[in-house]
Amino acid sequence: MNTKTIICLPVSLLLLSQLTALVAADFDIKNQVEFKKIVPANSRLEKLAGGMKFAEGPVWIPADGGYLIFSDLFNSELKKWSSKAGLTSFREPPKKVAELYNYNGNTADAEGRLLTGGHGERRITRTEKNGTIVTLVERFNGKKLNSPNDVAVKSDGMIYFTDPDYGIKPEQKEQPGNYVYRLNPKTGELAPLVKDFVQPNGLCFSAGEKKLYIADSSFEKHHIRVFDVQPDGTLANSKIFCTIEEGLPDGIRCDVEGRLYSSSQVGIQIFGRDGTLIGKILVPEKATANLSFGDSDYKTLYITATTSLYSIRLGVVGAR
Repeated sequence: MNTKTIICLPVSLLLLSQLTALVAADFDIKNQVEFKKIVPANSRLEKLAGGMKFAEGPVWIPADGGYLIFSDLFNSELKKWSSKAGLTSFREPPKKVAELYNYNGNTADAEGRLLTGGHGERRITRTEKNGTIVTLVERFNGKKLNSPNDVAVKSDGMIYFTDPDYGIKPEQKEQPGNYVYRLNPKTGELAPLVKDFVQPNGLCFSAGEKKLYIADSSFEKHHIRVFDVQPDGTLANSKIFCTIEEGLPDGIRCDVEGRLYSSSQVGIQIFGRDGTLIGKILVPEKATANLSFGDSDYKTLYITATTSLYSIRLGVVGAR
């Protein structure tokens, strides 16, 4: 009898259509050929942990088998995630004045020490190997910084960071603008490199450090600019690299082949070397804040999005 076949066929087609919809919802692909080079066909977004108030600033630390540090910004806590131990606390929030801490962007220097943008602390800190927290900078021209956000370290040890003002109240602001700075951690010399951002936020070097990308997380601009890094470490030849149309750009990273990955309201947006949108890795949260490449091969993309931590395996290597 054909009755069983007649009944099952529509069900099979229905299941197939649901499966196709589920897969399609993971990505928004603009360039199929280029996107396939980045995201393998079998890669899927995986939720690793949840329950944060606002997840931010992930950085991969290769030591001890490898682990991820990221910020739970509104809880004034630094979290730690590893494939062995799962989610644990790296630095618990203080019992008092927790609102003054609000850790944001994180990165590591050449010695593997954690550098943190103190969004509420209004300083850049370094965590020594013994756990001691050292203040690297908190003032410019004798006045408090605004709310240091994201941090990047050049191979020569120089620290670049952004200092928007949305982490403080208007009456608390002491700096005349929202600058991008370069800090010499050996001498303490601090120099503003760019002064014309509205809200400078995420920043990252290209592989080879010839370019520095900086996000403007303002409603007026919501774009990412690219600069040529000069031999003396200063920045020149600013131009708009791309514009984020869904929400604002926040954290950004490059891969070794020159593509740029930006957080946005819908997830991670991937751009080619010429600034053309290749596609999006969609994330089921209200907003994606930041991202970092990790694992031993730097082919896993870790994503902080509102309350959760996600990851996805890629076919490309992230720039370190």
